[in-house]
Amino acid sequence: MTRYVMVAGAWLGGWAWDEVAAELRARGHEVRAPTLSGLAGRGDVPADQETHVRDVVAEVDRLGPGEVVLVGHSYAGVPVGQAAERIGARLSRVVYVDANVPVHGESFLSGWPSEEVRRSIAEHGGVWPPPPAGEFAGQGLTDEQIARILARATPHPGATLTGPAVLDGSPGDLPATYVKCLLDGEDPPPAAAAHLAGGRWELVRTDTGHWPMFSRPRELARILHESAARA
Repeated sequence: MTRYVMVAGAWLGGWAWDEVAAELRARGHEVRAPTLSGLAGRGDVPADQETHVRDVVAEVDRLGPGEVVLVGHSYAGVPVGQAAERIGARLSRVVYVDANVPVHGESFLSGWPSEEVRRSIAEHGGVWPPPPAGEFAGQGLTDEQIARILARATPHPGATLTGPAVLDGSPGDLPATYVKCLLDGEDPPPAAAAHLAGGRWELVRTDTGHWPMFSRPRELARILHESAARA
């Protein structure tokens, strides 16, 4: 039995993992899928980057003693990667699902053209609103799946996107799996690619889009199960 703490990316709450969690629980695993501060049912909680790191660490603490696999999707790779360092010996493995990887002193928005996102945050009172349905095109999602995502997506607290990551060491020193969703591009981001070259990380490719918990939940659960087995 493996214990997972799984965190979804921007605009999403713990509900995004429902299908994946069901598959993992059917295999006998324990799954926690916390909703980060400022999102979904916790939309009234102020949040910056450090808040989200503490959210993940607190969820691990609630599990008590024993090892855990941390899973971060998209944006959530940034706080999950920092939390992985903080939980120390309790970490079994980190799985980055088409995710950003934290870099000390850099934010989620560092390293890619972000002026449009920053402007959107400023124009919407400090939050990043969910994208229109067209932004999900070409990612292996059905119209029903896109509608389901947008029906529950909530604005993302902007301070979590612009605040810097704080690391004592390198994420490359921790055992990790990087899941690259090929419909969202063939290559991992540069920070992930550098760690993959270091030998402690493994790369898994899957022929689906950026939201595999919706488009391929059973396949993603299998990948998570197999990654934990190699921890």
